Amino acid sequence: MELQRRGERRVERFLDVAIEVFNEKGYQDARLADIVKRAGGSLSTLYRAFGDKEGLVHALMERSIRDFGKEVEDLLDSPLPPGQALEEAACHMVEEILSPARIACHRIVTAEGISQPALRDWFRAHGIQPMERLLSQYFAREARAGRLRIEDPDMAADHFYMLVFGGLIIQSVSGWVDATHLPRIQARTRSAVRLFLQGALPRS
Repeated sequence: MELQRRGERRVERFLDVAIEVFNEKGYQDARLADIVKRAGGSLSTLYRAFGDKEGLVHALMERSIRDFGKEVEDLLDSPLPPGQALEEAACHMVEEILSPARIACHRIVTAEGISQPALRDWFRAHGIQPMERLLSQYFAREARAGRLRIEDPDMAADHFYMLVFGGLIIQSVSGWVDATHLPRIQARTRSAVRLFLQGALPRS
């Protein structure tokens, strides 16, 4: 059991250091030897745990997707009215978007998506599309209950994702914002959610 726990800690340490290296150097220029040098352990241990650099990125993406997805799943269980529920969920989601791990993932799929299409497409299929499906389920449920007026839940989920998170993702991968800006970003997130729900035209 102790050996197993040490192995698990070593794997987590590799992932934590990989986040640092990918954010500093990008996917192409990051070397596994750099990660091992900082994390300790051996290159053979890293290969046994992840296979190769692409496998290491997959593990990193899976961890980020799991953390981000939990907030969307909690939204589906929320008893709060849509305005409050969406604001709270979105504020938790932007906290994950501004985490070093998520920034590393987004930098890989945006800055290096052309040269790494397999990683880019895997992240979209497993990280973005499932979140949009959960949002669509939420919008469909709230529309059926009469708490939202939405004709196309799938389109609404796409609009919500891009309005609330799209600009933030671009800013974070560009280095303009990070977790130190979280309070300001969460305030803007609440504003974006209200704009999504209320629209910009005056009510008749």
